Parts: sequence; structure tokens; C-alpha cells
Amino acid sequence: MDGSGTTAPATALVTGGSGFVGSHLVRRLLERGNRVHATVRDAAHTAKVRPLREMQKSYPGQLTLFEADLLKDRSFDAAMSDCRVVFHVASPFLMPERIRDGRRDVADPALLGTRNVLGSVRRTPTVERLVFTSTVGAVFGDYADVRAMADNTLSERYFNTTSTVENNPYHYAKTVAERTAWEAEAAQDRWRMVSVNPGLILGPSLTPASESGSLFLLEELFKGYFFYGAPDFSFTTADVRDVTNAHIAAAEHPDAKGRYIVAAETMTSFHDMSRIIRTRHPRNLRLPRTRLPHWPVRVLGPAFGLTQDYIRGHLGIRFRVDNSRSVHELGITYRPIEQTVLDHYEAWQQQRGTN
Repeated sequence: MDGSGTTAPATALVTGGSGFVGSHLVRRLLERGNRVHATVRDAAHTAKVRPLREMQKSYPGQLTLFEADLLKDRSFDAAMSDCRVVFHVASPFLMPERIRDGRRDVADPALLGTRNVLGSVRRTPTVERLVFTSTVGAVFGDYADVRAMADNTLSERYFNTTSTVENNPYHYAKTVAERTAWEAEAAQDRWRMVSVNPGLILGPSLTPASESGSLFLLEELFKGYFFYGAPDFSFTTADVRDVTNAHIAAAEHPDAKGRYIVAAETMTSFHDMSRIIRTRHPRNLRLPRTRLPHWPVRVLGPAFGLTQDYIRGHLGIRFRVDNSRSVHELGITYRPIEQTVLDHYEAWQQQRGTN
């Protein structure tokens, strides 16, 4: 990642270093010989920070932890000092049913956090590249939006224009945050930005304490919430290890630019995930064996925090994903969804001591 012709490895900052993606990214950077600064919200949160503490022992002298608050001005200045690459990963990801106040829970942390990180970038002359962790949700609001895209295919050239802080606040927050970062990049010429826009991120978690919405969503499936039948919701998916590789490639490749969708070409449904897991765990009675008709989802969805607008915009809708830029420009080879789902499930079992 150095790129300067010197032998000293570059120092990189990873915001949200104890999160699902952040912890994988920190580990991969350490494996590659980089010095890493990682921010955490609370260094005393033993369960969340433990994997990073173990990395410090495995890679002595390479990893330094900093406490930082997304909502606090100048909170990232110390962590960013001497860094050439900044990976801004930190941002809350909550599923719709877990959001009580869209502005407080997701919009403010995403936007204000991005502004505070950008402020630190502006004050840190060593920074040359910002890799911004966005989401496919900054490309579309509801699945129905993709029907208006060319060939009904998800592509980086679109921006989400339909989400609001009331309707799909997570997608709204990430869209506003990404646009803010692009505007900051355009206003100067010292550093360049690349955006990584992953689908639903799956795969083995390094910590059982992550608050990632993707882990929460799959936990509902694993615990048997849908044993009576899988609702017909499908997802654009990405393996956390592939997302990690995309971040590093976005930082290292001198020609990397713009936005990169990181997701498999085809979507994966709850029923698909259940079927994949049952190929190796056929006796698991918690996993659904059938698809649920649409009508009970429409009737019961609001009791689980899903509005009728959300159900109309997502239930039964599938589309293809154009991930060609990530393949051709970042060199990403996507893992099979079967490997991702099984690794995700078995890591979840192991962390909970279940069989």
C-alpha cells in the first residue's frame, strides 16, 4: 500500500475497528504488514474489543487502538495522525424493525460522523486516499427502484433518490453521507476517495458482540423465527472477506476511482439460505423448509416493524447486480454463496457453543 517506493509499510486508519467489517479489515491489513490505527467507541467494551487486543499480541507494534466518537468534533484527529489511507467503516447498520428514531439512530451518526472524519482528513496532511464504506442502499431506496434502472439491473451510476429519514432511514443516511464525502473530495485535490458499496454482508464474524444488522437478520433465521416458512425476501449479498479485499484493492490500486458495487450477481433469499445450511445440517428443525405465501407477510409484517410500503417495495422482488467494475478493476473473485452462508452459520454456532 505504500506506493512511494520506500520499504516502510503505510499506516492506515480503520474507523469502527471492532465492527463486523472493521475487525476483518484490521486483521487483513496486519497480515499484509501494515501499521494500523483503529478506532473503537469504547475501549473498555471487553467483548467487542477482545479480537483487536488479540491482534495486538499477534502483531506486536503494528496495531494502535484509539477511542473515537462519531458525533464528536475532532474525535478522529489523533487516530488519523501520520496515516496515508483512511478506511471510514464506522456507521450504525440497523434493520428497519430495530430503528426507533431514524434521525437519532442512524441519520445523525452516519452524516455527522462522516463530516467529523472528513474534518480530520482536512486537518491531516499525510492522508492521500479515503476509502468510504457505503452500501448498495445508496444506489437504490426500495427494491422497486431497480425496476426503473437500465435492464432492471443494479448499477453504480444510480444514486438513491427515494429514501427519507422516515422511509428507509438507513439507506437515506448512507446516501447523504456518501454524497457529502464526494462533495468534500471534489472541493480539494490533495486526497482521492473511492467508495465501496456492498450488499448485505455475510460471513464469519470475529466477535460475538457486533451490532451489525446483517448479523441480527441472520440470527433471526437461525433462532427459528421463520421455522413456519421463509418470507419471500431476497438480498444482494457479499462475503465479509470479499468486502475486505475490495477495501484494500480500492486503497492500493492507483487507478481505482468512483463507486464499486460489491455484491454477487444474483440475489439470495431466506429460503435459499435455509436450504444451503440444511445441506450440512439436515436435522436443524429451526430452519424453514418451505416458502411463506405473500399474504401472511402482508398481514403480519407490521407486527414485526415492517410497514406496508416496505413490504410492497421488497416482497418477492428480485433483480440482477452489475458487479463488473469490482471484478475487472479491483480484481475481486466472489466466493460462492454456499461457502459464505455455511461459514456464517458455523461461526455463529461456535461463538454460542451450540451444535
